[in-house]
Amino acid sequence: MVMTAQHEPVPLGAAPDYGLPEREPGQVRLALRDIAGGLARWPLWSLLALQDIRQRYRRSVLGPLWLTISMGVLVSALGLLYSGLFKQPVETFVPYLAAGFIVWGLVSALVSDGCQCLILAERTIRQIPLPLTVHVLRAVTANLIVAAHNALIFVAAALIFQVPVTAYTLLALPGLLLVLLNGLWISMALGMICARFRDVPQIVGSVLQLGMFLTPVFWTLDALPPDRLALALWNPFFHLLQVVRAPLLGGAPEAMSWWVAGGMAAAGLAATFALFVRCRRRIAYWV
Repeated sequence: MVMTAQHEPVPLGAAPDYGLPEREPGQVRLALRDIAGGLARWPLWSLLALQDIRQRYRRSVLGPLWLTISMGVLVSALGLLYSGLFKQPVETFVPYLAAGFIVWGLVSALVSDGCQCLILAERTIRQIPLPLTVHVLRAVTANLIVAAHNALIFVAAALIFQVPVTAYTLLALPGLLLVLLNGLWISMALGMICARFRDVPQIVGSVLQLGMFLTPVFWTLDALPPDRLALALWNPFFHLLQVVRAPLLGGAPEAMSWWVAGGMAAAGLAATFALFVRCRRRIAYWV
């Protein structure tokens, strides 16, 4: 018996894998076992996520709060500027802008870091028989921790401008869950695709730059003429923002945003699982 890079026994003399699709039921069971094993190791990927943040801000006094401070300064400056340009009241526009920047920062970080989550874990994947989902959950958790720091900006804006707390405010939690579920499948799918095709991260980065300007992060739907509303309504990023931002501002997201975010999560998780079943054994050779 010999061992593959994924630590699965293969008989000596077995036929080589020429990249043909794996359709045996055993591959589905192994993929499900990988996912279950990754979820069960939550203390490990939580600790690794914290370690990643500490390593990123090593020898820094404020650590990730530097990112929070810079975002807070940006929100304050743009809030005062764009509220005048768009003829919006400062007391409503600044909290809107703060919530939008925080949620967009989380979404864009989930997408961009998802591209590298398996590539950066190359040594671990090749040497330690850990479930591959551990590396994806590690990246998602690290970005969630950073977003929790950045949430202080919205808390400050809400206190200063007296954002109302209503029964709808609690809907931000299931909205955040939908964002994380979408971030999970996007990170896993992009992690596998980028491990195989190394040009994809650059393409994703360009799409995110364009997406930020096409998504109502620092502009409102009221600024669009009626014939241009489709630019926002057909933008999936807009609906991911709305399921969190609208409750934070004391309102309820449109039912369309819930359906789009939930449908994306269900369809994306199913498609990514099928891709994971097909590609799981090859990832160790791609990274």
